[in-house]
Amino acid sequence: MDKRRSLKISSQMQKELSKILAEDINDPRLSENVIVSITEVEVTNDLSFADIYVSVLGDESKKESVIEAFEDAKGFIKRLIGERMRLRSMPKFRFKYDNSIERGVYMDKLIAETIAKDEKNAGNRED
Repeated sequence: MDKRRSLKISSQMQKELSKILAEDINDPRLSENVIVSITEVEVTNDLSFADIYVSVLGDESKKESVIEAFEDAKGFIKRLIGERMRLRSMPKFRFKYDNSIERGVYMDKLIAETIAKDEKNAGNRED
């Protein structure tokens, strides 16, 4: 299959999964005291697998329970994706934890701390 087609399918699947997460899934593990987002979907060229990267802002136990919730809802999600995207063959979903947003928040914090220290040191030199 053409790489462009699998990229289009990946993009569309990410949009649909985000809608499903926001509107159709009522699992408390995905909504209580945790922020969940679908950061990326990678569909293989032969449409056999879809790696779904899930970002979770919450403690470690929440992260594990979110992946479990997605695994438990896999059949429901596949059915909804099938109805909305009308693919001839539905890829097998593999949910994976993505910590890129968490890493970005941490890097922003470090940058802000460094800027504050630099400004403080610059103020001390002027005195």
